Amino acid sequence: MTGSPDATGHGDGTRRRAARLAFAAMGAAAVVLLIVGGLKSLALLLTGLAALGVAVAGLWWALTHRGTRRLLALGLAAGAVAAVLVGYALVDLLWAVLLVLALWAVAVAAGRSALRGGSSKPVEHRTPAPARPFLIMNPRSGGGKVEQFRLAERARALGAEVVLLDPEHHQDVAELARGAVARGADLLGVAGGDGTQALVAGVAAEHGVPFLVISAGTRNHFAMDLGLDRADPSTCLDALTDGVELRIDLGMIGDRVFVNNASFGTYAAVVQSPAYRDDKVRTILDMLPDLLTHQRGPRLRLRASGTEVEAPQAVLVSNNPYAPGDAGGLGRRPRLDTGALGVLGVKVDSAAQAVGLLRGGAATGLTALAAREVVVEADAAEIPVGVDGEALVLPTPVVCRIRPAALRVRVPRHRPGVPSARPPLDWRRLRRIAFPPRDAVG
Repeated sequence: MTGSPDATGHGDGTRRRAARLAFAAMGAAAVVLLIVGGLKSLALLLTGLAALGVAVAGLWWALTHRGTRRLLALGLAAGAVAAVLVGYALVDLLWAVLLVLALWAVAVAAGRSALRGGSSKPVEHRTPAPARPFLIMNPRSGGGKVEQFRLAERARALGAEVVLLDPEHHQDVAELARGAVARGADLLGVAGGDGTQALVAGVAAEHGVPFLVISAGTRNHFAMDLGLDRADPSTCLDALTDGVELRIDLGMIGDRVFVNNASFGTYAAVVQSPAYRDDKVRTILDMLPDLLTHQRGPRLRLRASGTEVEAPQAVLVSNNPYAPGDAGGLGRRPRLDTGALGVLGVKVDSAAQAVGLLRGGAATGLTALAAREVVVEADAAEIPVGVDGEALVLPTPVVCRIRPAALRVRVPRHRPGVPSARPPLDWRRLRRIAFPPRDAVG
């Protein structure tokens, strides 16, 4: 049986073996380079890194140009990689390079396995089951999951009042929720996308009633970070009879609630385009050159926790920080109760800076921090903003803040849990796990 990390930060036997495997794989990769390549090994490594840099620069030029220049840049990126692979093959070193890459992959996988400790769970509160739950369900959400999993019938069988949204007519879900509370509802819930979840969650927080998330949306990021089952949304209804409450934070953008994130800059501007829904790829490729080079769209300024970023191309403000290595709104948040917003700002003004992003770190154009308040200013009176997937236009400056423990979320007592995120590869910490001091070994 695998234990958990002890108070010293060192791993148990399983984690120690994984850490040592990571170092062994790295050592084996170095041996392969030295034996097979000899003195050429350094040149081999430098050539590969140079080709990667040229490829990234080529991709940057492709994104910031159109027509013939874009095609030439793509050709440069592909040609750099192909030339290196052909060169390795001509000197009979391609197999060695592939072996080194495989060993590196083993080292990374083993290292992350060793560093992945058990994340602390949010505090669960045992509370009575709701007597008058009220649920709003969107039949179109998630490609028809409400009907597929018979969510309305199952919820009604458990005593819930259910309102099915009419796809042909707009309905104010926040007003529906407020009306339900006025009639005595003691729980509000949503089977739908994250944007709808956020609107009703705001009403639940306003009135201090618990909120139920039913993972019937398309991506279900909020449900994932709550540890809910995204494959079978009907299991979320178990919370009506056998549930616990979590106290989580809410993000605020102006007076609007967001449960996931708010995006500014390039992505927010693209999704505002009328052509985006009809042809996403062409719209993105057509708009990116002007947006990335500041020839189009507002010029932003980010201020948070004493840090200022002038003219970032993209800003992402999340309700609690994303796990390291899982940024961009595509990853996961290990906790929703840290009392802080996650902030990511990207500023890349040249191919050299794009290559520098490979090294990581704030100096290369990526700013990552946590803050209780974030201000996004612009040289325009209004800017496009994406809020939990909804395209909005908001007056500047836009202020985002965190409301700690603002929402009571009722979840099933038995649920999959938040998927573990990939930890950053910290070789110093990995060394301490692999070779702990004698007095730290039990």
